Amino acid sequence: MANTLQELLSLSLVIFMAGNLLDMGFRLKLDEAMAALCNVRFVVYTLFWGFVAGPGLAFLLARTIPILPPYANGLILIGMTPCAPFLPMVVDRARGDLGYAAAMMLLTSLITVVYMPIVVPLMIPDLTAGAWAIARPLVFFIVLPLLLGVLLRATYRMLAERISPYVRRVTLIDTLVMLALCILVFGKDFWAAIGSFAIGTQMLYYLILTLATYWLSPGLPPSQRSVLALGMTTRNLGAAFAPLLAMDGIDPRATVMVAIGAPLTVIGALLTARWCARGTTPGTSDASPVTA
Repeated sequence: MANTLQELLSLSLVIFMAGNLLDMGFRLKLDEAMAALCNVRFVVYTLFWGFVAGPGLAFLLARTIPILPPYANGLILIGMTPCAPFLPMVVDRARGDLGYAAAMMLLTSLITVVYMPIVVPLMIPDLTAGAWAIARPLVFFIVLPLLLGVLLRATYRMLAERISPYVRRVTLIDTLVMLALCILVFGKDFWAAIGSFAIGTQMLYYLILTLATYWLSPGLPPSQRSVLALGMTTRNLGAAFAPLLAMDGIDPRATVMVAIGAPLTVIGALLTARWCARGTTPGTSDASPVTA
């Protein structure tokens, strides 16, 4: 029974990753994304906060706060994977620039696939899989679904728009199933996490990174800073799960730490969107030219 539940959980994780990225591709406005990527300042901030400061902060907290190593590993994986597929929804709530949201989704998804196979073995020596073992699930369950979604939208837009709600619905159902399976498989570990510093450390991570990203990114208007902050608040948990799928014998508490990120990143994103919206006048985009 336990083996069956484990296999079902692995399958639900695959559907979670592929479904989210396929839907992201369906909704990605490539022309707007490419225009926003001409803003060098925004791109530099995204790379710095997403792949230098974000992982660095996770590593620092994991080493200074007394959480168990498996929870620390899970936090570091979360720190390497900025920008959830539902970013446009919360950016819209924040009255941010949706073109920049598209740019961030595209940029972070592609960089993550190259970044994680190189950095994971350096920051988490416990994960001993080779670079290709880590990259393989990222390529097959993130890059390929994303490219498929983008290509379908570009060539058969009406079909993509028709399919997208069903993909979103299936992915939502799968997410609930995945969380239920996590509770069934790792119930004791979830309960143990409540009594540890794991949840509090993850909440502190989101708080520090969100505030730092918003206030320490000069030169961007509020509509773009809100995109940047929300991209860091939200986490691409499918990518964080990927290295855990790449090898056997992983301590389940690392998976639990990543799973805890699901409700925390959603709640954090909604609160951040509400906070960011206060700095933007309704009906205006606060847009600036897309060149640096």
